[in-house]
Amino acid sequence: MPPKHLIYWKMMETVLVQINDKKAYSLLENLEDLRIIKVLRRMIQPPQKLSEKYAGKLPSGIANDLQDYVTQSRKEWNRQII
Repeated sequence: MPPKHLIYWKMMETVLVQINDKKAYSLLENLEDLRIIKVLRRMIQPPQKLSEKYAGKLPSGIANDLQDYVTQSRKEWNRQII
């Protein structure tokens, strides 16, 4: 049995952490190097589709006008010019 003044605490608890600043990654790496923590995995979020990102940002009237303009522009672009 170890002496009373030498008490070893071995706690392992998993927590979810939200990273708000890139500097936190280097802090986590330093803590991992010191064997204070272990990073289990980095969660990489898939890139968001632009259609999802900008959905509902334009009023429908302006969006329809813009879509009509783009469609007309493409028709003009594909037309052969001689």
